[in-house]
Amino acid sequence: MNSIVINVGNSNIRFGLFDDDNCDISWVVNTKPYRTADELYAQILMLYQTYKIEPKEISKVIIGSVVPQLTKVMSSAIRKIHGIVPVIVDRNTPSEVQAKSKQMGTDIYANLIAAHNLYPDRKKIVLDFGTALTASCVAESGETLGVIIAPGIITALNSLISQTAQLPEIELKKPKTVLGLDTVTCMQSGMVYGFLGMVEGFIDRINDEVNDDCFVVATGGVSHVYKPLTDKIHVMDRLHTLKGLYFLGKDK
Repeated sequence: MNSIVINVGNSNIRFGLFDDDNCDISWVVNTKPYRTADELYAQILMLYQTYKIEPKEISKVIIGSVVPQLTKVMSSAIRKIHGIVPVIVDRNTPSEVQAKSKQMGTDIYANLIAAHNLYPDRKKIVLDFGTALTASCVAESGETLGVIIAPGIITALNSLISQTAQLPEIELKKPKTVLGLDTVTCMQSGMVYGFLGMVEGFIDRINDEVNDDCFVVATGGVSHVYKPLTDKIHVMDRLHTLKGLYFLGKDK
């Protein structure tokens, strides 16, 4: 059974084509500027043509969103394309993971569900390098142990650039040296190693609090920058949140 899974985030909208439990194709578009249902309809159809996806071959569409104003618009576009009502999943959708909080974001909930399904029999930490940097922890039983929310790396970088007169836009990548002698290297070191220290600190403190050595998964837009720099992150999976949304909606 072919399904399309859509993760509507604050910065990006990620689409995934699932053949049963496998995500074969994935693509990303910008969330902003917000689009109308007609604009999304045209954009989605164009991308379907690019990836040779036939709408009639899709039997289910699953949507998870943290942008309420886009949820209905996306649903309308999907109904127009596929002629089916999409499955909307959120923190209230039942699963083996107990959300515990009525405030938990759909993306965090999906991250915990994917971790619980993919890496059973151990405690897990999921680091999501998105618009916000989040660290969430789930027990072997599916109990949510807690979440940390911090400013996202790109969010912080954009704030730094916009609030200073002489700091330029930079590429977020590992600098050649920790101590920089030019502005770009200095900023790269601050963003990469500063947030790496934060992430490693989160992992250590969570492990201490839950009295275990958790399995750590990294996902989100810039997770690929940080995974090679530390042995505290065990797996990097950009599709992790999509997989969680798929598990949430596949039996609905």
